[in-house]
Amino acid sequence: MDSADLNVLRSVLEWRRAGQRVVLFTVVQTWGTAPRAPGAMLALRDDGVVIGSVSGGCVEDDLIARLHDGRITADGPPVQLITYGVTQEEAARFGLPCGGTLRLTEERVGDPAWVAELLDRCENHEIVGRELNIASGEVILSPAGKTDTLSFDGQTLRAIYGPRWRLLLIGAGQLSRYVAEMARLLDFEVLICDPRTEFVYGWEEQHGRFVPGMPDEAVLNIQTDERTAIVALTHDPRLDDMALLTALDSKAFYVGALGSRVNSRKRRENLAELGLSEAAIARLHGPIGLHIGSHSPAEIALSLLAEIVAIKNGVELKQKKTVESV
Repeated sequence: MDSADLNVLRSVLEWRRAGQRVVLFTVVQTWGTAPRAPGAMLALRDDGVVIGSVSGGCVEDDLIARLHDGRITADGPPVQLITYGVTQEEAARFGLPCGGTLRLTEERVGDPAWVAELLDRCENHEIVGRELNIASGEVILSPAGKTDTLSFDGQTLRAIYGPRWRLLLIGAGQLSRYVAEMARLLDFEVLICDPRTEFVYGWEEQHGRFVPGMPDEAVLNIQTDERTAIVALTHDPRLDDMALLTALDSKAFYVGALGSRVNSRKRRENLAELGLSEAAIARLHGPIGLHIGSHSPAEIALSLLAEIVAIKNGVELKQKKTVESV
């Protein structure tokens, strides 16, 4: 779940608590080349205000038109299914590429208690499944796992919601500033740990949240999970290796450290001498990033985040990493 989805649900909760009627649309199935994947959401308020997106095109306009022309009524069924793009002509009309077809649930949000609970659980870094009964509109929340995906059998929609992906940066130097800025644009929650107070100057709060303590303490204190990436960027083994010893035995989906191939090899040897297992050391990404010929801090940040995003998205990286750090 990214911040766009969270913002949709936050708006739904705010609008319902203010007494306004809200219809929540969710993409449940797609055929062909659809603009948005299943799970994408849009909320429509009773005055026509919208937040979110299900197509990025004319489908949104038609959903608003449904409200204004009376196809959406306060006394209608709690949930109904809408399909766009059945024919080539309709697909072209609604901006669906390659004859794609899009099926949505149109859900009238009644008691918003489930929205508040879902948001709270996401804030607590839980992954949550939401089951929506199409016939009754009943919503049931239940724990979900990192490999769970959206499912729809025509009777029940089970959508998966989770916390934002997180990136913990060890070190607050120049490279970390570029990484933090790009990571925020990619919707990561950015955390920074650097016990060296000299490097804290110039960091604005909106660029990331500082985690106090030493690097190993920071890894433990944030309760590292499968949606967390950790990158050591101080270039000081006393700090980087301290974080890595803890991070490589954690559930983090990505652990990397800045350094050349020579330094990365030495680091692995040092970690082995410090008692880290061979399996844990094998998880270390170093040199970090994809090979794009990067030299400047901004280019290195780009190559690092390209690698992190690829792994987050389950892309197998066949390219040999030859990034040399500056």
